[in-house]
Amino acid sequence: MKNNRIAQLFNIDYPIIQGGMIWASGWRLASAVSNAGGLGLIGAGSMYPDVLKEHIQKCKKATDRPFGVNVPLLYPDIEELMKIIIDQEVKIVFTSAGNPKTWTNHLKSKGITVVHVVSSVKFALKAQEAGVDAVVAEGFEAGGHNGREETTTFTLIPMVAEQISIPLIAAGGIATGRSMLAAMILGAEGVQVGSRFVASEEASSHPNFKQLVVDAKEGDTALTLKELAPVRMLKNKFFEDVIDLYTKSPSTDDLKKLLGRARAKKGMFEGDLEEGELEIGQISGLIHDIKPAGQIIQDMVADFEEAKTKVENLW
Repeated sequence: MKNNRIAQLFNIDYPIIQGGMIWASGWRLASAVSNAGGLGLIGAGSMYPDVLKEHIQKCKKATDRPFGVNVPLLYPDIEELMKIIIDQEVKIVFTSAGNPKTWTNHLKSKGITVVHVVSSVKFALKAQEAGVDAVVAEGFEAGGHNGREETTTFTLIPMVAEQISIPLIAAGGIATGRSMLAAMILGAEGVQVGSRFVASEEASSHPNFKQLVVDAKEGDTALTLKELAPVRMLKNKFFEDVIDLYTKSPSTDDLKKLLGRARAKKGMFEGDLEEGELEIGQISGLIHDIKPAGQIIQDMVADFEEAKTKVENLW
C-alpha cells in the first residue's frame, strides 16, 4: 500500500475507512479500527457537543493511531461541534450532507485534512473545487441517508474517477476484500465501510439491531422517504407504516409527523425493532456474524489479497 494516496493521506496501513454511522460509531469502534491499521471515525451526527468531546478524548487514550470525526454539515450545533474538533486537535474530518465550501477552508487553515461525502459526479466536482483533500463517492446501496440520484456504486465510482484528480474513496455495498478490489479496479484508491462495522463487537448500536443485520437477507432493505431525505432501512413495522401512508398521497408534513423525533435512536441504539428506523445497507445480506472490528480489517485484507491473485490468474 506504499503507493496508495489514501493510505499516505491519513498515514494508515490499509485504505479502509470505517463509516461514521449514527448510533454505531463511538470511540470504541473508531479506536479499534485505527488500532487495526484502518481509519476509525467517530460519528458526530448522533452526538451532542459535550458527548462528542468525551468520545474524542477517550479515543485519544485508546489509540495512538490516526482517527477522525464524521460531521453532517446540517447539524444544528455545527459551529460548536467544529470548535470542539479544532480545540481537541482532531486532524481528520469527514463532512457530509451540506456544502463543503462552508467549512473546508476554515478546517484546512487549522491543519485538518478534509474529506467530503458525495453521491454524484456533480457534487464530487464541487467538493474538489471547494478544496477538499479527497472525496467519498457513495452509491445508493449504502445504508442510512442517500443521494437522490440513486446511482449505484459500480456506476458511480468510474464516473467520478474520470472527472476528479484528488483521491477517491468508494462507499456503498462494500464489506469484503473482493468488493474493495472491485472498487479499486474501477478507480477508487480506498473504501469506506459502514454496514459491516455495524455488526462489530465495538459498535455502539444495540445488540438486537446487530443481530437483525446478521439475519438480513437480499431484499430486506429499501430506500424510502425521498421527499424528506432518501434513507435506506430494514423493512419493519415502521417501514410498513411509511408504505401504508404513501397509499394516501401524504404531504411532506404528514411524513414528518409519522417520522417524529429520535426514530433512528429508538431503533439502532435502543433496540426497538418494530417502531425504530433501522438504517443499514443492501450488503447486510452478505454479513453473517458479529466480530471484533480488528478481525473485520484482517479478513478484508486477506480477502483482498486472495481476490487479487484470482484476478491476476484469470487472463
